Amino acid sequence: MNILVINAGSSSLKFTVFSFSWLGKQSVLASGQVECIGLPTSSLVYTKTGKAKVKTEIELSDERRLAKKYITHTDSLKVVCEKLLNKEDGVIANIHDILAIGHRVVHGGEKVTKPVIIDEHIKQVIIDCTSLAPLHNPANLAGILACEEAFPGVPNVAIFDTAFHQTMAPEAYLYAIPYELYEKHGFRRYGFHGTSHHYVGKTTAKFLKVAFEELKLITCHLGNGCSMAAINKGEVIDTSMGMTPLEGLVMGTRCGDLDPAIPLAIEHDLGIKASEVDTMLNKKSGLYGLAGIGTGDMRDVIQAGEKGNKQAETAKNVFIRRIVKYIGAYSAILGGADAVVFTGGIGENSAVVRAGVVSALGSLGTTLDSAANQACTSGSPAIISTKDSKMKAIVTPTNEELMIATQSVELLLEEGKLKVVTV
Repeated sequence: MNILVINAGSSSLKFTVFSFSWLGKQSVLASGQVECIGLPTSSLVYTKTGKAKVKTEIELSDERRLAKKYITHTDSLKVVCEKLLNKEDGVIANIHDILAIGHRVVHGGEKVTKPVIIDEHIKQVIIDCTSLAPLHNPANLAGILACEEAFPGVPNVAIFDTAFHQTMAPEAYLYAIPYELYEKHGFRRYGFHGTSHHYVGKTTAKFLKVAFEELKLITCHLGNGCSMAAINKGEVIDTSMGMTPLEGLVMGTRCGDLDPAIPLAIEHDLGIKASEVDTMLNKKSGLYGLAGIGTGDMRDVIQAGEKGNKQAETAKNVFIRRIVKYIGAYSAILGGADAVVFTGGIGENSAVVRAGVVSALGSLGTTLDSAANQACTSGSPAIISTKDSKMKAIVTPTNEELMIATQSVELLLEEGKLKVVTV
């Protein structure tokens, strides 16, 4: 059983083809992405498992180029299909070998709380939530429409980034602003990275050989975008990102938590337009803005700090302190946690950041095992705290694409849309 997973962005389209066996095992057949969608030319980067990466240029026909057209998601998916069907590099014999397509969709608001089969109603929900995710939802919908055209009759499933967080109570998701802003305009905390938090939560439970519904976890998705979640017995009770992905932790280029008067002061006192303030907080802040070294990549920030750059060292410490602060708060809300879990590019690969965080958790009963932390490599879950730690510290690699594929298969089997026994 072959499942295609699509993550359509405004200027890119990422894809992975999974094979599910009747034994419940999965494997990746191929993956890649189309870059520079929205321009006259773009490229497909494609990898068939076990073979070298292949890059193919995508160009418009002379007629469309003269008409000043640009590469669309539909154009991109056609090229992807051609590559998947290619005799040398392909992994399917015909488009009907794809039995289902799972889509990452960023925002479903309060209307979607679980994986759903895409129909006209769900498409309208995605449109209705565009004001909450103007850069992502339109692109996600474009990917869905392109798949419907390229794979007619194949069921499409939407997995929403916000869905896993919709178990939060009002005291967790409401802001202390006029209530009518929530009632009429939906201004509230939604949370993001839900698929990742869900995946690492369930994977950590399996690793610990404890039911997911019996654990209290604090999950830390740390990458260019960062978020945390407090998970009580399989349900999110709080999360750090808010109505948008700007709130919460310090990130690569996003500011995270901020005195709400600061953007107003920047606009009023410095005469900067609201749109430019928005760009500043999303694209020029975080590690990028704090470190002052021209990049928000944590690896570069750490390296600069080790070479004596005090500003970069401070940026790293601010990043770590914010995580520790949230762990303390979430531990209190949970009434104690069984484990704090690190995932994402930084969480899985930066022993320095993990050490900085875990070393500050002594009052919560967690002690760092330095050797285990240094030896930890991405690939499978690993405990980096000492055996006597009350709250374990664990590194669990995330796999959002696999989670989307698995949830798509489970839903379609439940709905009777697939007849093959698999997961």
